[in-house]
Amino acid sequence: MASIRKSFTILFVLSVLIQFATAALSGKPTNATTQINSNSVLVALLDSRYTELAELVEKALLLQKLEEAVTNHNITIFAPRNEALERELDPEFKRFLLEPRNLHSLQTLILHHIVPSRLAQSEWPDESTQHTTLSPDPIHLSNLDSVKLAGNAEVVRLDDVFRPDGIIHGISRLLIPKSVQQDFNNRRSLRAISAVKPEGAPEVDPRTNRLKKPAPSVPAGSSPVLPIYYAMAPGPSLAPAPAPGPGGPHHHFDGESQVKDFIQTLLHYGGYNEMADILVNLTNLATEMGKLVSEGYVLTVLAPNDEAMAKLTADQLAEPGAPERIMYYHIVPEYQTEESMYNAVRRFGKVRYDTLHVPHKVVAQEADGSVKFGDDDETAYLFDPDIYTDGRISVQGIDGVLFPASEKTDSKKPESITTVDTIQSKPKSRRGKLVEVACQVLGTFGQDSRFNTCH
Repeated sequence: MASIRKSFTILFVLSVLIQFATAALSGKPTNATTQINSNSVLVALLDSRYTELAELVEKALLLQKLEEAVTNHNITIFAPRNEALERELDPEFKRFLLEPRNLHSLQTLILHHIVPSRLAQSEWPDESTQHTTLSPDPIHLSNLDSVKLAGNAEVVRLDDVFRPDGIIHGISRLLIPKSVQQDFNNRRSLRAISAVKPEGAPEVDPRTNRLKKPAPSVPAGSSPVLPIYYAMAPGPSLAPAPAPGPGGPHHHFDGESQVKDFIQTLLHYGGYNEMADILVNLTNLATEMGKLVSEGYVLTVLAPNDEAMAKLTADQLAEPGAPERIMYYHIVPEYQTEESMYNAVRRFGKVRYDTLHVPHKVVAQEADGSVKFGDDDETAYLFDPDIYTDGRISVQGIDGVLFPASEKTDSKKPESITTVDTIQSKPKSRRGKLVEVACQVLGTFGQDSRFNTCH
Protein backbone atom coordinates (compact mmCIF):
# COMPACT_ATOMS: atom_id res chain seq x y z
CA MET A 1 0.00 0.00 0.00
CA ALA A 2 2.82 2.39 0.89
CA SER A 3 4.58 1.64 -2.40
CA ILE A 4 1.42 2.47 -4.35
CA ARG A 5 1.05 5.80 -2.58
CA LYS A 6 4.70 6.58 -3.17
CA SER A 7 4.45 5.77 -6.88
CA PHE A 8 1.38 8.01 -7.30
CA THR A 9 3.16 10.87 -5.50
CA ILE A 10 6.24 10.45 -7.70
CA LEU A 11 4.11 10.47 -10.85
CA PHE A 12 2.37 13.65 -9.79
CA VAL A 13 5.63 15.42 -8.86
CA LEU A 14 7.13 14.38 -12.19
CA SER A 15 4.15 15.85 -14.04
CA VAL A 16 4.63 19.13 -12.17
CA LEU A 17 8.34 19.16 -13.01
CA ILE A 18 7.57 18.55 -16.68
CA GLN A 19 5.16 21.48 -16.67
CA PHE A 20 7.81 23.65 -15.01
CA ALA A 21 10.44 22.65 -17.58
CA THR A 22 8.04 23.33 -20.45
CA ALA A 23 7.22 26.74 -19.09
CA ALA A 24 10.89 27.55 -18.60
CA LEU A 25 11.78 26.60 -22.17
CA SER A 26 8.89 28.55 -23.65
CA GLY A 27 9.48 31.58 -21.42
CA LYS A 28 5.81 31.69 -20.46
CA PRO A 29 4.93 31.38 -16.76
CA THR A 30 2.00 29.11 -15.89
CA ASN A 31 -0.34 29.04 -12.94
CA ALA A 32 0.61 25.40 -12.28
CA THR A 33 4.25 26.30 -11.65
CA THR A 34 3.32 28.98 -9.15
CA GLN A 35 0.49 27.30 -7.22
CA ILE A 36 0.87 23.48 -7.45
CA ASN A 37 3.24 22.34 -4.73
CA SER A 38 3.81 19.41 -2.42
CA ASN A 39 1.20 20.80 -0.01
CA SER A 40 -1.56 20.64 -2.65
CA VAL A 41 -4.75 18.71 -2.00
CA LEU A 42 -4.06 16.67 -5.16
CA VAL A 43 -0.72 15.47 -3.81
CA ALA A 44 -2.48 14.69 -0.53
CA LEU A 45 -5.13 12.65 -2.40
CA LEU A 46 -2.51 10.57 -4.18
CA ASP A 47 -0.68 9.99 -0.89
CA SER A 48 -3.77 9.47 1.30
CA ARG A 49 -5.76 6.50 2.52
CA TYR A 50 -8.00 6.74 -0.56
CA THR A 51 -5.71 4.78 -2.89
CA GLU A 52 -8.53 3.21 -4.91
CA LEU A 53 -9.91 6.63 -5.88
CA ALA A 54 -6.39 7.85 -6.65
CA GLU A 55 -5.90 4.87 -8.95
CA LEU A 56 -9.15 5.65 -10.77
CA VAL A 57 -8.02 9.28 -11.21
CA GLU A 58 -4.82 7.97 -12.77
CA LYS A 59 -6.69 5.60 -15.13
CA ALA A 60 -9.17 8.32 -16.11
CA LEU A 61 -6.33 10.63 -17.23
CA LEU A 62 -7.68 13.49 -15.09
CA LEU A 63 -4.51 14.76 -13.39
CA GLN A 64 -4.03 17.67 -15.77
CA LYS A 65 -7.70 18.70 -15.59
CA LEU A 66 -7.63 18.61 -11.77
CA GLU A 67 -4.40 20.64 -11.70
CA GLU A 68 -6.12 23.32 -13.77
CA ALA A 69 -9.11 23.28 -11.43
CA VAL A 70 -6.90 23.71 -8.35
CA THR A 71 -5.07 26.66 -9.90
CA ASN A 72 -8.38 28.46 -10.53
CA HIS A 73 -10.18 27.85 -7.21
CA ASN A 74 -10.31 25.71 -4.10
CA ILE A 75 -11.94 22.30 -4.46
CA THR A 76 -13.73 19.85 -2.18
CA ILE A 77 -13.26 16.14 -2.86
CA PHE A 78 -15.71 13.53 -1.59
CA ALA A 79 -13.52 10.42 -1.53
CA PRO A 80 -15.10 6.95 -1.13
CA ARG A 81 -13.28 4.65 1.25
CA ASN A 82 -11.25 1.84 -0.30
CA GLU A 83 -13.64 -0.89 0.87
CA ALA A 84 -16.48 0.72 -1.09
CA LEU A 85 -14.48 0.38 -4.31
CA GLU A 86 -12.73 -2.93 -3.64
CA ARG A 87 -15.43 -5.20 -2.19
CA GLU A 88 -18.78 -3.40 -2.18
CA LEU A 89 -18.85 -2.18 -5.78
CA ASP A 90 -20.68 -4.35 -8.32
CA PRO A 91 -17.97 -6.24 -10.25
CA GLU A 92 -19.86 -5.85 -13.51
CA PHE A 93 -20.11 -2.09 -13.00
CA LYS A 94 -16.40 -1.90 -12.17
CA ARG A 95 -15.53 -3.76 -15.38
CA PHE A 96 -17.75 -1.32 -17.26
CA LEU A 97 -15.84 1.65 -15.83
CA LEU A 98 -12.42 0.21 -16.67
CA GLU A 99 -13.20 -0.60 -20.30
CA PRO A 100 -11.32 1.81 -22.59
CA ARG A 101 -14.43 2.67 -24.59
CA ASN A 102 -16.15 3.87 -21.38
CA LEU A 103 -13.43 6.40 -20.46
CA HIS A 104 -15.90 9.29 -20.66
CA SER A 105 -18.20 7.58 -18.14
CA LEU A 106 -15.28 7.00 -15.76
CA GLN A 107 -14.23 10.66 -16.02
CA THR A 108 -17.80 11.84 -15.40
CA LEU A 109 -18.04 9.57 -12.36
CA ILE A 110 -14.85 10.90 -10.75
CA LEU A 111 -15.57 14.56 -11.51
CA HIS A 112 -18.98 14.10 -9.86
CA HIS A 113 -17.10 13.72 -6.54
CA ILE A 114 -15.37 17.12 -6.83
CA VAL A 115 -17.03 20.46 -6.00
CA PRO A 116 -15.23 23.59 -7.32
CA SER A 117 -15.49 25.42 -3.98
CA ARG A 118 -14.35 25.01 -0.39
CA LEU A 119 -16.88 23.26 1.87
CA ALA A 120 -15.43 22.60 5.31
CA GLN A 121 -17.37 21.18 8.27
CA SER A 122 -18.12 24.68 9.53
CA GLU A 123 -19.56 25.59 6.12
CA TRP A 124 -21.79 22.53 5.79
CA PRO A 125 -25.38 23.55 4.97
CA ASP A 126 -28.12 22.91 7.54
CA GLU A 127 -30.72 22.09 4.88
CA SER A 128 -30.55 20.10 1.67
CA THR A 129 -28.76 22.19 -0.94
CA GLN A 130 -27.58 21.55 -4.46
CA HIS A 131 -23.97 22.20 -5.42
CA THR A 132 -22.28 22.24 -8.80
CA THR A 133 -19.60 19.63 -9.47
CA LEU A 134 -16.95 19.34 -12.18
CA SER A 135 -19.35 16.95 -13.95
CA PRO A 136 -22.67 17.91 -15.58
CA ASP A 137 -24.59 16.36 -12.65
CA PRO A 138 -24.91 18.37 -9.40
CA ILE A 139 -24.55 16.93 -5.90
CA HIS A 140 -26.97 17.33 -2.99
CA LEU A 141 -25.60 18.00 0.51
CA SER A 142 -27.89 17.58 3.51
CA ASN A 143 -28.18 16.85 7.24
CA LEU A 144 -30.29 13.95 8.49
CA ASP A 145 -30.46 13.42 12.27
CA SER A 146 -26.98 14.89 12.77
CA VAL A 147 -25.67 12.67 9.96
CA LYS A 148 -24.16 14.57 7.07
CA LEU A 149 -24.95 13.21 3.62
CA ALA A 150 -23.35 13.81 0.24
CA GLY A 151 -25.87 12.52 -2.26
CA ASN A 152 -26.89 9.10 -0.91
CA ALA A 153 -23.56 8.49 0.85
CA GLU A 154 -22.83 9.19 4.49
CA VAL A 155 -19.86 11.42 5.25
CA VAL A 156 -17.77 9.28 7.58
CA ARG A 157 -14.64 11.48 7.80
CA LEU A 158 -15.25 15.23 7.82
CA ASP A 159 -12.22 17.36 6.97
CA ASP A 160 -10.10 14.22 6.72
CA VAL A 161 -7.47 16.02 4.62
CA PHE A 162 -7.14 19.78 5.01
CA ARG A 163 -4.93 21.75 2.62
CA PRO A 164 -4.73 25.42 1.59
CA ASP A 165 -6.23 24.70 -1.84
CA GLY A 166 -8.83 22.13 -0.91
CA ILE A 167 -10.44 19.65 1.47
CA ILE A 168 -11.08 15.91 1.29
CA HIS A 169 -14.12 14.38 3.02
CA GLY A 170 -14.34 10.61 3.38
CA ILE A 171 -17.69 9.10 2.34
CA SER A 172 -19.10 5.60 2.79
CA ARG A 173 -19.84 4.71 -0.84
CA LEU A 174 -19.32 5.66 -4.44
CA LEU A 175 -21.56 8.37 -5.93
CA ILE A 176 -22.96 7.36 -9.32
CA PRO A 177 -24.48 10.16 -11.43
CA LYS A 178 -27.59 9.44 -13.46
CA SER A 179 -25.83 9.81 -16.80
CA VAL A 180 -23.26 7.11 -15.94
CA GLN A 181 -25.96 4.81 -14.56
CA GLN A 182 -27.93 5.23 -17.77
CA ASP A 183 -24.89 4.40 -19.90
CA PHE A 184 -24.30 1.28 -17.82
CA ASN A 185 -27.93 0.19 -18.09
CA ASN A 186 -27.91 0.67 -21.85
CA ARG A 187 -24.79 -1.44 -22.16
CA ARG A 188 -26.05 -4.18 -19.86
CA SER A 189 -29.52 -4.45 -21.41
CA LEU A 190 -28.06 -4.35 -24.96
CA ARG A 191 -30.54 -1.68 -26.02
CA ALA A 192 -27.86 -0.12 -28.14
CA ILE A 193 -27.29 -3.20 -30.31
CA SER A 194 -27.69 -2.61 -34.02
CA ALA A 195 -29.66 -5.32 -35.77
CA VAL A 196 -28.44 -4.21 -39.19
CA LYS A 197 -26.43 -6.62 -41.23
CA PRO A 198 -23.26 -4.95 -42.54
CA GLU A 199 -23.13 -4.46 -46.27
CA GLY A 200 -20.14 -5.91 -48.03
CA ALA A 201 -19.08 -6.91 -51.52
CA PRO A 202 -21.68 -8.38 -53.90
CA GLU A 203 -22.33 -12.07 -53.26
CA VAL A 204 -21.67 -14.63 -55.96
CA ASP A 205 -23.81 -17.71 -56.41
CA PRO A 206 -21.35 -20.67 -56.27
CA ARG A 207 -23.60 -22.78 -58.50
CA THR A 208 -23.81 -20.34 -61.41
CA ASN A 209 -20.80 -18.07 -60.70
CA ARG A 210 -23.07 -15.07 -61.20
CA LEU A 211 -24.01 -12.24 -58.91
CA LYS A 212 -26.94 -13.04 -56.69
CA LYS A 213 -30.05 -11.06 -57.48
CA PRO A 214 -31.68 -9.23 -54.59
CA ALA A 215 -34.78 -10.94 -53.24
CA PRO A 216 -38.08 -9.44 -54.39
CA SER A 217 -39.90 -7.25 -51.91
CA VAL A 218 -42.63 -8.96 -49.91
CA PRO A 219 -45.55 -7.18 -48.23
CA ALA A 220 -45.09 -6.91 -44.49
CA GLY A 221 -46.75 -9.69 -42.54
CA SER A 222 -47.10 -12.10 -45.46
CA SER A 223 -46.12 -15.76 -45.31
CA PRO A 224 -42.46 -16.64 -45.88
CA VAL A 225 -41.54 -16.99 -49.54
CA LEU A 226 -38.73 -19.48 -48.97
CA PRO A 227 -38.28 -22.25 -46.44
CA ILE A 228 -36.19 -21.37 -43.43
CA TYR A 229 -33.22 -23.44 -44.63
CA TYR A 230 -33.05 -21.40 -47.83
CA ALA A 231 -33.06 -18.26 -45.73
CA MET A 232 -30.26 -19.47 -43.41
CA ALA A 233 -28.06 -22.04 -45.12
CA PRO A 234 -28.01 -24.44 -48.08
CA GLY A 235 -29.82 -27.68 -47.43
CA PRO A 236 -33.04 -29.59 -47.95
CA SER A 237 -36.25 -27.65 -48.29
CA LEU A 238 -38.70 -27.34 -45.44
CA ALA A 239 -42.29 -26.21 -45.47
CA PRO A 240 -42.50 -22.58 -44.33
CA ALA A 241 -43.96 -21.77 -40.96
CA PRO A 242 -47.68 -20.92 -41.12
CA ALA A 243 -47.17 -17.35 -40.03
CA PRO A 244 -49.14 -14.74 -41.96
CA GLY A 245 -49.10 -11.27 -40.46
CA PRO A 246 -51.97 -10.84 -38.01
CA GLY A 247 -54.52 -8.18 -38.81
CA GLY A 248 -53.17 -7.13 -42.17
CA PRO A 249 -49.96 -5.39 -43.29
CA HIS A 250 -50.06 -2.76 -40.54
CA HIS A 251 -49.60 -5.35 -37.77
CA HIS A 252 -46.64 -7.32 -39.07
CA PHE A 253 -44.08 -9.04 -36.88
CA ASP A 254 -41.26 -6.88 -35.55
CA GLY A 255 -38.52 -9.49 -35.38
CA GLU A 256 -35.81 -7.05 -34.29
CA SER A 257 -37.79 -5.96 -31.22
CA GLN A 258 -38.71 -9.53 -30.35
CA VAL A 259 -35.09 -10.67 -30.50
CA LYS A 260 -34.03 -7.72 -28.34
CA ASP A 261 -36.77 -8.59 -25.86
CA PHE A 262 -35.71 -12.19 -25.49
CA ILE A 263 -32.00 -11.26 -25.17
CA GLN A 264 -32.89 -8.70 -22.53
CA THR A 265 -34.99 -11.35 -20.78
CA LEU A 266 -31.98 -13.70 -20.78
CA LEU A 267 -29.86 -11.03 -19.10
CA HIS A 268 -32.46 -10.17 -16.47
CA TYR A 269 -33.19 -13.85 -15.84
CA GLY A 270 -29.55 -14.39 -14.90
CA GLY A 271 -27.13 -17.16 -15.75
CA TYR A 272 -27.28 -16.77 -19.54
CA ASN A 273 -24.96 -13.81 -20.16
CA GLU A 274 -22.52 -15.83 -22.28
CA MET A 275 -25.29 -16.97 -24.62
CA ALA A 276 -26.50 -13.38 -25.05
CA ASP A 277 -22.95 -12.18 -25.64
CA ILE A 278 -22.38 -14.75 -28.40
CA LEU A 279 -25.67 -13.89 -30.11
CA VAL A 280 -24.93 -10.15 -30.14
CA ASN A 281 -21.17 -9.60 -30.08
CA LEU A 282 -19.39 -12.76 -31.25
CA THR A 283 -21.77 -13.52 -34.12
CA ASN A 284 -24.50 -11.77 -36.10
CA LEU A 285 -27.13 -14.35 -35.16
CA ALA A 286 -29.27 -11.74 -33.41
CA THR A 287 -29.59 -9.92 -36.72
CA GLU A 288 -30.42 -13.09 -38.64
CA MET A 289 -32.97 -14.23 -36.07
CA GLY A 290 -34.68 -10.84 -36.16
CA LYS A 291 -34.88 -11.01 -39.93
CA LEU A 292 -36.34 -14.53 -39.86
CA VAL A 293 -38.99 -13.65 -37.28
CA SER A 294 -39.95 -10.54 -39.28
CA GLU A 295 -40.47 -12.77 -42.31
CA GLY A 296 -42.87 -14.98 -40.34
CA TYR A 297 -40.72 -17.86 -39.13
CA VAL A 298 -40.89 -19.25 -35.61
CA LEU A 299 -37.86 -20.34 -33.57
CA THR A 300 -37.09 -22.30 -30.43
CA VAL A 301 -33.72 -21.53 -28.81
CA LEU A 302 -32.09 -24.15 -26.59
CA ALA A 303 -29.94 -21.79 -24.49
CA PRO A 304 -27.00 -23.30 -22.55
CA ASN A 305 -26.42 -21.58 -19.21
CA ASP A 306 -23.18 -19.84 -18.25
CA GLU A 307 -21.88 -22.87 -16.36
CA ALA A 308 -22.21 -25.00 -19.48
CA MET A 309 -20.67 -22.35 -21.75
CA ALA A 310 -17.68 -22.06 -19.42
CA LYS A 311 -16.78 -25.68 -20.21
CA LEU A 312 -16.17 -24.88 -23.87
CA THR A 313 -12.49 -25.04 -24.73
CA ALA A 314 -10.53 -22.64 -26.88
CA ASP A 315 -10.07 -25.35 -29.52
CA GLN A 316 -13.83 -25.75 -29.86
CA LEU A 317 -14.25 -22.04 -30.61
CA ALA A 318 -11.01 -21.35 -32.51
CA GLU A 319 -12.07 -22.83 -35.86
CA PRO A 320 -13.62 -20.22 -38.17
CA GLY A 321 -17.39 -20.40 -38.02
CA ALA A 322 -17.41 -22.65 -34.95
CA PRO A 323 -19.51 -20.32 -32.73
CA GLU A 324 -22.11 -19.97 -35.49
CA ARG A 325 -22.33 -23.74 -36.04
CA ILE A 326 -22.72 -24.36 -32.30
CA MET A 327 -25.49 -21.79 -32.01
CA TYR A 328 -27.23 -23.02 -35.19
CA TYR A 329 -27.40 -26.49 -33.63
CA HIS A 330 -29.25 -24.97 -30.66
CA ILE A 331 -31.96 -23.27 -32.76
CA VAL A 332 -35.00 -25.31 -33.82
CA PRO A 333 -37.18 -23.89 -36.61
CA GLU A 334 -40.36 -24.76 -34.70
CA TYR A 335 -42.23 -23.20 -31.83
CA GLN A 336 -41.90 -25.57 -28.88
CA THR A 337 -42.61 -25.11 -25.19
CA GLU A 338 -41.76 -27.30 -22.23
CA GLU A 339 -45.23 -28.84 -22.33
CA SER A 340 -45.19 -29.61 -26.06
CA MET A 341 -41.72 -31.18 -25.96
CA TYR A 342 -42.42 -33.23 -22.84
CA ASN A 343 -45.72 -34.53 -24.27
CA ALA A 344 -43.92 -35.48 -27.49
CA VAL A 345 -41.15 -37.46 -25.78
CA ARG A 346 -43.68 -39.12 -23.45
CA ARG A 347 -45.71 -40.31 -26.40
CA PHE A 348 -43.09 -41.15 -29.00
CA GLY A 349 -39.98 -41.88 -26.91
CA LYS A 350 -37.25 -40.26 -28.98
CA VAL A 351 -38.06 -37.19 -31.05
CA ARG A 352 -35.69 -35.70 -33.60
CA TYR A 353 -35.99 -31.96 -34.12
CA ASP A 354 -34.59 -30.15 -37.15
CA THR A 355 -31.99 -27.49 -36.42
CA LEU A 356 -30.51 -24.63 -38.41
CA HIS A 357 -27.24 -26.62 -38.53
CA VAL A 358 -28.29 -28.50 -41.65
CA PRO A 359 -28.63 -31.48 -41.91
CA HIS A 360 -28.04 -32.33 -38.26
CA LYS A 361 -30.95 -32.94 -35.93
CA VAL A 362 -31.12 -32.81 -32.15
CA VAL A 363 -32.57 -35.81 -30.34
CA ALA A 364 -34.93 -35.34 -27.40
CA GLN A 365 -36.15 -38.03 -25.02
CA GLU A 366 -37.69 -38.35 -21.60
CA ALA A 367 -35.32 -38.74 -18.65
CA ASP A 368 -35.97 -38.31 -14.93
CA GLY A 369 -39.30 -36.59 -15.50
CA SER A 370 -37.77 -34.01 -17.80
CA VAL A 371 -36.55 -33.69 -21.39
CA LYS A 372 -33.00 -34.73 -22.23
CA PHE A 373 -31.34 -33.60 -25.45
CA GLY A 374 -28.61 -35.56 -27.24
CA ASP A 375 -28.05 -39.30 -27.40
CA ASP A 376 -24.25 -39.52 -27.20
CA ASP A 377 -21.83 -38.45 -24.51
CA GLU A 378 -22.81 -34.80 -24.93
CA THR A 379 -26.27 -34.49 -23.38
CA ALA A 380 -28.19 -31.69 -21.71
CA TYR A 381 -31.34 -31.53 -19.62
CA LEU A 382 -34.14 -28.99 -19.85
CA PHE A 383 -33.02 -26.88 -16.89
CA ASP A 384 -34.95 -23.59 -17.03
CA PRO A 385 -38.16 -24.10 -19.03
CA ASP A 386 -40.02 -21.34 -20.85
CA ILE A 387 -37.61 -18.50 -20.05
CA TYR A 388 -39.18 -16.52 -22.88
CA THR A 389 -42.27 -17.34 -24.94
CA ASP A 390 -44.08 -14.82 -27.12
CA GLY A 391 -45.70 -17.03 -29.74
CA ARG A 392 -42.86 -16.49 -32.23
CA ILE A 393 -39.69 -17.13 -30.19
CA SER A 394 -39.38 -19.72 -27.42
CA VAL A 395 -36.29 -19.89 -25.20
CA GLN A 396 -35.62 -23.03 -23.18
CA GLY A 397 -32.66 -23.13 -20.78
CA ILE A 398 -30.48 -26.25 -20.82
CA ASP A 399 -27.53 -27.27 -18.65
CA GLY A 400 -25.12 -28.35 -21.36
CA VAL A 401 -23.75 -27.49 -24.80
CA LEU A 402 -24.90 -29.84 -27.56
CA PHE A 403 -22.80 -31.04 -30.48
CA PRO A 404 -24.01 -33.02 -33.52
CA ALA A 405 -22.97 -36.65 -33.75
CA SER A 406 -19.82 -37.11 -35.81
CA GLU A 407 -20.49 -38.44 -39.29
CA LYS A 408 -19.01 -41.84 -39.88
CA THR A 409 -17.43 -42.31 -43.27
CA ASP A 410 -15.99 -45.38 -44.89
CA SER A 411 -12.59 -43.74 -44.97
CA LYS A 412 -12.45 -43.62 -41.21
CA LYS A 413 -13.14 -47.37 -40.84
CA PRO A 414 -10.04 -49.56 -40.37
CA GLU A 415 -9.27 -51.58 -43.46
CA SER A 416 -9.55 -55.32 -42.95
CA ILE A 417 -6.54 -57.44 -43.96
CA THR A 418 -7.60 -60.51 -45.88
CA THR A 419 -5.39 -63.62 -45.59
CA VAL A 420 -5.80 -67.24 -46.48
CA ASP A 421 -6.31 -68.16 -42.87
CA THR A 422 -9.11 -65.67 -42.44
CA ILE A 423 -11.09 -66.77 -45.49
CA GLN A 424 -14.10 -68.71 -44.35
CA SER A 425 -15.89 -70.92 -46.81
CA LYS A 426 -19.60 -70.86 -47.17
CA PRO A 427 -21.30 -73.33 -44.84
CA LYS A 428 -22.11 -76.48 -46.73
CA SER A 429 -25.19 -78.66 -46.50
CA ARG A 430 -25.07 -82.23 -45.19
CA ARG A 431 -25.20 -83.66 -48.76
CA GLY A 432 -22.38 -81.39 -49.85
CA LYS A 433 -20.20 -82.63 -47.02
CA LEU A 434 -20.90 -86.30 -48.00
CA VAL A 435 -20.00 -85.66 -51.65
CA GLU A 436 -16.74 -83.99 -50.59
CA VAL A 437 -15.77 -86.98 -48.43
CA ALA A 438 -16.65 -89.43 -51.24
CA CYS A 439 -14.52 -87.51 -53.71
CA GLN A 440 -11.57 -87.54 -51.34
CA VAL A 441 -11.87 -91.36 -50.94
CA LEU A 442 -12.16 -91.99 -54.70
CA GLY A 443 -9.25 -89.66 -55.36
CA THR A 444 -7.12 -91.82 -53.15
CA PHE A 445 -7.72 -94.76 -55.48
CA GLY A 446 -7.54 -92.69 -58.65
CA GLN A 447 -11.18 -93.24 -59.55
CA ASP A 448 -12.67 -89.76 -58.99
CA SER A 449 -12.62 -89.10 -62.73
CA ARG A 450 -15.73 -91.22 -63.13
CA PHE A 451 -17.82 -88.79 -61.20
CA ASN A 452 -18.54 -85.35 -62.59
CA THR A 453 -19.65 -84.30 -59.16
CA CYS A 454 -16.04 -84.25 -57.92
CA HIS A 455 -15.01 -81.57 -60.50
